[in-house]
Amino acid sequence: MIDRRILLLGAGGAALLAGLYWLDGEDVQAAGPFEIDKSDSEWRRILSKAQYEVLRLHRTEVPGSSPLNHEKRKGTYTCAACDLPLFSSDTKYDSRTGWPSFYAPLVNAVATSTDHVLLLPRTEVHCRRCGGHLGHVFQDGPPPTGLRYCINGMAMKFIPAAGGA
Repeated sequence: MIDRRILLLGAGGAALLAGLYWLDGEDVQAAGPFEIDKSDSEWRRILSKAQYEVLRLHRTEVPGSSPLNHEKRKGTYTCAACDLPLFSSDTKYDSRTGWPSFYAPLVNAVATSTDHVLLLPRTEVHCRRCGGHLGHVFQDGPPPTGLRYCINGMAMKFIPAAGGA
């Protein structure tokens, strides 16, 4: 005989998994239109598989996996999809979260939208030129902004400043 608590727990777990599967399969899109508009097949052709999954499918890279976490040189972080300058190394800091973090983007570099993928509203950050998913912004960052732009390293390229130090 099945205990009613086990039955309810199992049904609740199945419903939760179905809901998460449905949300993960949802086609999340940043509000467009964008200056750069490519078809899905064009994005697949120009981006690596990992870049495509982050930038176009709104996935998240494994924490601590990006070499950009350890990048200390002066320079600019650009969108891996369209090369738009996004962040300056001057605003990068170690948030100890496993992703490159910044307290401010460059002017007119990013746009935001609200996503509910994890059932809680979060502020998604995307490239304002191509709409590529970069990461999320949280209100637990350092001064002067108090913001933490938690960005997937896979979504960016690093361009060292001339003279490199």
